[in-house]
Amino acid sequence: MNYAFGQVIEGCASDREEGTWITRGVVEAYHRLHELGHAHSIEVWREDELVGGMYGVAQGTLFCGESMFSRMENASKTALLVFCEEFIGHGGKLIDCQVLNDHTASLGACEIPRRDYLNYLNQMRLGRLPNNFWVPRCLFSPQE
Repeated sequence: MNYAFGQVIEGCASDREEGTWITRGVVEAYHRLHELGHAHSIEVWREDELVGGMYGVAQGTLFCGESMFSRMENASKTALLVFCEEFIGHGGKLIDCQVLNDHTASLGACEIPRRDYLNYLNQMRLGRLPNNFWVPRCLFSPQE
């Protein structure tokens, strides 16, 4: 986690059939958020090769996932699964995947009414994760 933010956002911004909303300006803005400690990346590595990942913005005990990519089958799903376990296990309350579609629903996403979401947001922005939660580190290794 947080080892290769630039590579992850570039992977998410790479050409896709459906296009991308991640323009150069967006990349620069998220790099700044990362430098300020608000945007974070979760990487999936196969030896020394980045094969998938996701990035998003944290606010208290809320994490808003922005985008994910895979260069290997299920790599982005692995990033989300491992991150979910770590995030919730350390006091995280909600991961906002923004769009409910077949893919996000298959990963456990569900819709939350706007009023409820705004209430959650007000509560969660005040919450705190452990001080060292976002330091670059390995969340899982199959060799462990």
